Amino acid sequence: MTPERPDPMVPTATYRLQLQPAFPFGAAAAAVPYLASLGVSHLHLSPVLESVPGSGHGYDVVDHARVREELGGEEGLRALARTAREHGLGLVVDIVPNHMAMAPRHNRALWEVLREGPKSPYARWFDIDWEAQDGQVLLPVLGHPLGEELDRFAVDGDVLRYYDHEFPLREGTGELPLPQLLDAQWYRPVWWRLARTELNYRRFFSISELIGVRVEDPEVFDATHAKILQLLHEGVIDGLRVDHPDGLADPDGYLRRLNEATGGRWTVVEKILSDGEHLPASWPVAGTTGYDALRHIDGLFTDPAGFGELLGQYRRFAAPQTDRGGDWEATVRRAAYKVLTHELATEMDRLTRVAARVCATSPEPALRDRAPWALRTALQELLVRLEVYRPYTSGDASSVVTEEAAAEARLAFVVPEEAGAVDVVRGLLLGRTGDGPGVEEFRTRFAQTASALRAKSVEDTAFYRHVPLLSATEVGGNPGSPAVAPDEFHAYCARVQRDWPATGTVTSTHDTKRSADVRAALAVLTECPERWADVLTEVTRDGEGVPDAQLAWAAWQTVFGLGEADVERVQGALLKHVREAGLFTSWTEQEPPYEEAVAAFVAAGPCGTPGERVAAFRSGLEPHIRANVLGMALTQLTMPGVPDVYQGTEGEYRALVDPDNRRAVDFPHADPGEKGTVTAAALRLRRRRPEVFGDSASYAPLTAEGPASAHCAAFTRSGEVVTAVTRLSLRLARAGGWRGTLLPLPPGRWADVLAPEREFTGHARVEELFDRLPVALLERVGGEGSAASW
Repeated sequence: MTPERPDPMVPTATYRLQLQPAFPFGAAAAAVPYLASLGVSHLHLSPVLESVPGSGHGYDVVDHARVREELGGEEGLRALARTAREHGLGLVVDIVPNHMAMAPRHNRALWEVLREGPKSPYARWFDIDWEAQDGQVLLPVLGHPLGEELDRFAVDGDVLRYYDHEFPLREGTGELPLPQLLDAQWYRPVWWRLARTELNYRRFFSISELIGVRVEDPEVFDATHAKILQLLHEGVIDGLRVDHPDGLADPDGYLRRLNEATGGRWTVVEKILSDGEHLPASWPVAGTTGYDALRHIDGLFTDPAGFGELLGQYRRFAAPQTDRGGDWEATVRRAAYKVLTHELATEMDRLTRVAARVCATSPEPALRDRAPWALRTALQELLVRLEVYRPYTSGDASSVVTEEAAAEARLAFVVPEEAGAVDVVRGLLLGRTGDGPGVEEFRTRFAQTASALRAKSVEDTAFYRHVPLLSATEVGGNPGSPAVAPDEFHAYCARVQRDWPATGTVTSTHDTKRSADVRAALAVLTECPERWADVLTEVTRDGEGVPDAQLAWAAWQTVFGLGEADVERVQGALLKHVREAGLFTSWTEQEPPYEEAVAAFVAAGPCGTPGERVAAFRSGLEPHIRANVLGMALTQLTMPGVPDVYQGTEGEYRALVDPDNRRAVDFPHADPGEKGTVTAAALRLRRRRPEVFGDSASYAPLTAEGPASAHCAAFTRSGEVVTAVTRLSLRLARAGGWRGTLLPLPPGRWADVLAPEREFTGHARVEELFDRLPVALLERVGGEGSAASW
């Protein structure tokens, strides 16, 4: 029997599938019966448009007009949609409006721009500064300076080849000697190291292989969204996930145009909200993709006092590096300075040029006579002090670019009069000065640079330098203060239900540095920091072969969280860790001796005999890890918002940073275990009773009574469903258990969804409630759709 399909406009729950050549549309279709049985309403697909051949993720789009052939093409997608419909499922698709692949041989629009230059009809597609580099687009593809690479070029008709790269030749230039031929093109192949300082196109963060797209242009929007909109309007797909809106020139305008074009379809945005930051209320979207929910869920299972002890131990353990990772805010600031002067140097150059041009041409005398170096210093000092990814014109920019930040920025100047550049920049950003040409571009460039800076300095640098608790270093997290009190969690949920009831929630994604189950284990360390310190003392007693203490701390936590010391997986994750941290090696300045020492240390230590001691320690904590794993899962699946289940995470799923977390998953799971049972029960309940969890639903905390009340986190949805989970279970056990603690229930009879033969009325003794599992999901008995009727 085909299940009744809920309103396709708003999913009850989504299931994320990472499509790739090894897992195309056909494989997804084969998994549909199993996924439908879980209780989700929609499949959530990674990007489906044509991308670079062999891509394992699909974010490197090369053609917006075609569905990716390696996945099965448009017919494969339509066949998947038909199969999904037959099982009552819809499709949500990830789209990438901000950038395309810098791959001319595959990206025909870019090919035409490189062939015809700024007069090409496609030139408006790409964010290129044609005034820089003598009007040539720099292509950082050469392995060495040009003089060492000339004999690697070959002319083949109207195509210039360099290894696997292909570039178009302007008409009539193919017979020229190579140096003159290169000078005659609209592009210039250069040594890849020049990308850091010389690039003249906007990138995705610091990734030169991805070029920014100008979707703020209506014609570009139409051209790059026509296929996706066609698939929406024909009912092939039902909703959208928008990748990285912060990189766009005008996120507000883009989302309004997208909402109008889709007819208001359910859309969530990958907007990373800093601690305390809210999504712009003007955005016509259902909400975020859910990293803000992840932070609150993780924080609920993190012990604040224990984290403080763990931080102190980390500082003592990694004493030589405490000036580079012992204090979170200082670590972020140092990382931001480094990123602006290295990875984003070319973006800073362009932003400075725009600011200088605005000042030089302004009709306002107060803006005149500002030296470029002073403007650059002012920009840098304000940028490193931003605590959000991007200031928005739809919000109060003064709350982001604060006077306090400006006062600190002025201290970077020796001459007080030069410090006036800070006030000039801040005035332009806040709209207090400057209404001449270039001001809007300046504000846009500042915002785009800010978002790239925050991502690179926090996510890709500071998260790998400040590692007292690895589970806290996730996108949107606050590693300096990772714990979330129950009252804070409930306030967050109430606000979500009120303002963004259809927002997304996640605990694991293709971008999380550790899956939820790994983080659940790591959070237990905040409940026993003293025991963790003893274990580290034991396994690091001789200190031989340790490249640096900071890395060692992270490595031992990695194998504790993973629980499986697979040497290749751990070595891969730790190699990425040290390169991202950039303290002793990096992606662009690799130090082979150090990296070899890291690999040897991982093999001999965490993945060797000493690692067995960590494994034994973890084994003794399994009941508490279990409580966190199940508690985090049930909390996400029943809190306000639309839960997204990442592929494979309905059962036990321990993964590290990509590419480890993007491995293909075998469906179905033969034994989903307790987590699979809890997940399916919650998802099926959501699908069966969408009104209890949707837009018109309500959320209210339930407060336990008794000596262990702080260890029971509970809430009710619409007075019809109760979720209760155990938090900080190790602390609970040490304190003597539940000791008669009660959970008062709303009026009526309540059946245990996970064990329907059990019922509770009035209140539940928490010890009894959790005697089978450390979590409980209750449904009011009686009436249509209740637990008694299914």
